[in-house]
Amino acid sequence: MVVLSKIYTKTGDAGETALGNGARVAKHSIRVNAYGTVDEANATVGMARMHSEAEMDGALARIQNDLFDLGADLCLPDMERDGEQPYTPLRMLEGQVLRLEREIDAMNARLEPLRSFILPGGSKLATHLHVCRTVTRRAERLTVELATMEAVNPEAVKYLNRLSDWFFVAGRIANNDGRDDVLWVPGLTREV
Repeated sequence: MVVLSKIYTKTGDAGETALGNGARVAKHSIRVNAYGTVDEANATVGMARMHSEAEMDGALARIQNDLFDLGADLCLPDMERDGEQPYTPLRMLEGQVLRLEREIDAMNARLEPLRSFILPGGSKLATHLHVCRTVTRRAERLTVELATMEAVNPEAVKYLNRLSDWFFVAGRIANNDGRDDVLWVPGLTREV
């Protein structure tokens, strides 16, 4: 159980932070950047929820919880030593990825196929969901970069990849099932 009775500890004043295993690393390390960006994505989801209706809000609440799970996964290195931990480490599971895929398929079934790229915008909710999508893509890029240096749970990478797709499709749903999508018009502002 987590108990936070004191918020500031001063242990990070020298530019280091503790990972889930207690190891101290620089706050600018790729691992901290990866799970820090996951936290940022979670905050953008919280902003999107301010504009969502019940069904979408429930899905976004599940995603926020997943993103905390993902942060817990990424802040604990040495996956190969999970069995040596005094507790079962929290790792992302295939089921979380599969749930996103089912939800994407269900939302996408309501939409007409795209014949153009769309611009981030439309309704307030759609705009926020596009911000969620782009921050999630950045978290994915950082996590993939981390995976080139250290062991990373492959389900964490898959989850981020599917989640950005989820936000894209959800943004279309939030735009009146795609009818109010803002379409890209190639070369629209170019001078002849």
